[in-house]
Amino acid sequence: MLKKLTIIGFGSTMIGIGINGFILHFHLINGGFFGVSLLLNYLCGVKVGLTFILLNIPVYIYAYKSEPEYFLNGLAGAIGCGLLLDMLSPLNGMIHLPIMSSVIFGAAIIGIGVGVMLRNHISPGGIDLLALLIAKWSKVNVGVIGFVIDSVIISTGLLLLKDPTLLYSLVIVSIVGLLACIITSFRSVKIFTK
Repeated sequence: MLKKLTIIGFGSTMIGIGINGFILHFHLINGGFFGVSLLLNYLCGVKVGLTFILLNIPVYIYAYKSEPEYFLNGLAGAIGCGLLLDMLSPLNGMIHLPIMSSVIFGAAIIGIGVGVMLRNHISPGGIDLLALLIAKWSKVNVGVIGFVIDSVIISTGLLLLKDPTLLYSLVIVSIVGLLACIITSFRSVKIFTK
């Protein structure tokens, strides 16, 4: 239990730093419910973390019925991410980098957080939980499934906001998806003692 809480704390902190410190300032979006929450923040001014938690409810109801273990891990992951997103919001605007550097650093930090959580079967949010469930059923890598879903969300954001800067969001999703794919693909190293 302590290990899971540590992983949730680490992953959520990384995601909160990546989004608040590097992504939010440029009005870019990430994938998954993070992206939908950011989109609603830009359009309506709602709190990102709280919106993120609320968006997760339908997926968690489904997960509760089909995969109770994923439900518990995912619920803890989503609440941790939502709380840390709002707690770390003062980071917004504190880091001043050119947009491309901000995109790369932010996406790398988010990707590490998401990848570490997914590797330990902890979902950092509803879309990732959905991707985990689909991966378990289809045997397709969870990072690939997440990338496809995220690309659809960003395309929707481009259509709604009509802001060409959102094309940088595709770079964010690509880096996050790639890192999540790499981190979840590593086999566990076992050390044998005599």
